[in-house]
Amino acid sequence: MTKVKTLADLKNLRESLQEKIRLRESGEHPESKVQVKVAMATCGIASGAKDVMTFFLEEMEKRGIDSVVTQTGCMGYCYAEPTVEVTVPGANPLVFGFVDRRKADEIIEKYIKKGELVDGIIPVTYQTINENQQEGL
Repeated sequence: MTKVKTLADLKNLRESLQEKIRLRESGEHPESKVQVKVAMATCGIASGAKDVMTFFLEEMEKRGIDSVVTQTGCMGYCYAEPTVEVTVPGANPLVFGFVDRRKADEIIEKYIKKGELVDGIIPVTYQTINENQQEGL
């Protein structure tokens, strides 16, 4: 991120960020775009989710990938934070655990751009402790 040295720099940064937020919030057909949801509950933030969120925001734009990058609350996978859910158009969402900048780069390059699966996927069949308790296990 560029350094803010003048009031004009601050205004330009503000306008740029507001435009990004407007685009994310007003996406008419988000299902036609790559969707990235970064879990930003307390455990995720403590594990580095803010850095992962910033990385996805910057890199998806730099690489020209039509996407919507948003934050979400707890996904229930606290043991694997930071967690990221990625939905590629026409595919089911996948949740990745232990995502750092290196893993995020791999997700972008291999999974999003090439459709190749990468390590770190949390299986759909995984159940949290709360889900097990509700089922009486």
